[in-house]
Amino acid sequence: MKITYKQKLSLYFFLIFTLFTVGIIVFEQSRETKFRTEALEEKLDAYTGIIQVSLNKYSEYPQQAIDSLSALFPKNLRMTLIDRQGNITYDNAVATGFLSENHAERPEVLQAKTNGKGSHIRTSATNNQKYLYYAKRTNDYFIRVALPYDIQVHNFLKSDNLFLCYILVLFVITLLLINYVADRFGKSIKKLKEFASEENEPESIQMVFPEDELGEIGKKIINNYRQIKEREKEITLEREKLLQHVHSSGEGLCFFSSDREVGLYNGLFIQYLNTITDESISDPAIIYTDSSFKNILDFLSKTGLNKSYYETQIKKQGKHFNIRVNTFEDRSFEIIINDISKQEKTRLLKQEMTSNIAHELRTPVTSIRGFLEIALEQSVDAKAARKFLIKAHEQTIVLSELIQDMSLITRIEEAPSTFKQEDVSLEELLHSLKEDMNELLSEKNIDFQWRNMANVTVWGNRNLLYSIFRNLTDNAIRYAGRNISVTINKYNEDKSFYHFSYSDTGIGINDERHLNRLFERFYRVNEGRTRDTGGSGLGLSIVKNAILFHNGTIIVKNRAGDGLEFLFKLPKTQV
Repeated sequence: MKITYKQKLSLYFFLIFTLFTVGIIVFEQSRETKFRTEALEEKLDAYTGIIQVSLNKYSEYPQQAIDSLSALFPKNLRMTLIDRQGNITYDNAVATGFLSENHAERPEVLQAKTNGKGSHIRTSATNNQKYLYYAKRTNDYFIRVALPYDIQVHNFLKSDNLFLCYILVLFVITLLLINYVADRFGKSIKKLKEFASEENEPESIQMVFPEDELGEIGKKIINNYRQIKEREKEITLEREKLLQHVHSSGEGLCFFSSDREVGLYNGLFIQYLNTITDESISDPAIIYTDSSFKNILDFLSKTGLNKSYYETQIKKQGKHFNIRVNTFEDRSFEIIINDISKQEKTRLLKQEMTSNIAHELRTPVTSIRGFLEIALEQSVDAKAARKFLIKAHEQTIVLSELIQDMSLITRIEEAPSTFKQEDVSLEELLHSLKEDMNELLSEKNIDFQWRNMANVTVWGNRNLLYSIFRNLTDNAIRYAGRNISVTINKYNEDKSFYHFSYSDTGIGINDERHLNRLFERFYRVNEGRTRDTGGSGLGLSIVKNAILFHNGTIIVKNRAGDGLEFLFKLPKTQV
């Protein structure tokens, strides 16, 4: 059976007060016994004084002197005369012939030798009865008197019964007070116990405590508990947000404790680790053993140098990874891995593009400068000067086309939302294109035609669609040769797209290794397709980007006969 707090408290107080009460009683009994014994000794001392006076009066007859006093003393008073050598010369309780033992070493006699008087309680060796002995020294004798230490003496020595009754009453009253105090404490403790075992939410807990100090403590505990619960809810909510962020993040994240134990991490972190370490693992602790992370471990071992951030890059499996380490005040840290392969590729493309632009600009700018310097600095006639000005003007046109083409590509890649889309009739668009390029087509004697274009309406941006067919046609005019034909054919369609072919009967490309690179910026085929033919080198790149903008695809191949054929698709008009 489990003891309640109230029962424990009552038991503890009961034991403490019982010990206290017993101690008081024992102490009082001892003190009273001492007082009673001293009073008895005083009475015995008076007896010895009377005997001494009688002995002095009848010194020649000590026995008769003592016997004459018997009527004055209690009947059970034992009187003994002991000479200075310790021999008993008279004892009124025992015949003289039976007292042969020397009493010089008796405690009361020894005290009398030293102090003049002495007392002792013991059992008599003569008659086996317990006595309170009292001895007094005179000139010739030790006068010893004794009273039996029997029940009558015990009763005489007992403490006052009134005191015992007082102690018992006080004991009972104290127990009642203890029970009352324990009951008040027990109620508060019981309430706190009920609160501690409560499974409801803090808002539903209703605890009424007594109006005392412990009750105030209980109320404060409950208020603190409710605040803690509220904080726990907030922390749990924030943790859920963090978990959601970590798992939905586009970065590989992993948190580590100060003793380098793995904490929270997402699947992307493991995916990137598998690529970097060349192993199929699911434990982020691999960073502590893989050599790829040596620099990171070196940094973590030096975090005491007031550095809280470190960044490095790792290249593995043809991919580029950016790795960041953030350390916190408690020496825990996080590792963030980003796949920057696309950004790195874009950076390299931009770097290559910048180099190509500089290279492409160099030729027309150098030509323009040369023609103008000749016209300005050398003595030439008007006809020659006009010729140089014409050539410089032609190069400015090339330069202008290059700038326009670069601007268009950049806009397609970086601001596609700026292009308005609508229904575009391809047949009408091709009529406009043929009219615009008629002169150039006639110069090369190129037959420009299309098939199956009736009622073909594409959903897209008119300018970009025009640039697709314009750049394909311009490519054929520049590089396919003379006396050829160009045919645009809608050869198929499905639910969402029209499929087109753009073919010419020109010289084509002998080395098919060049075909996959025709859509690269500034790429030129050495044979038959040189800078001498003009152009910005961006025409087919614009074609590809414009088709991708319309969610289409494009490929190029050599025709079965001669020439090139471009196969691409464009979206149908929305219904």
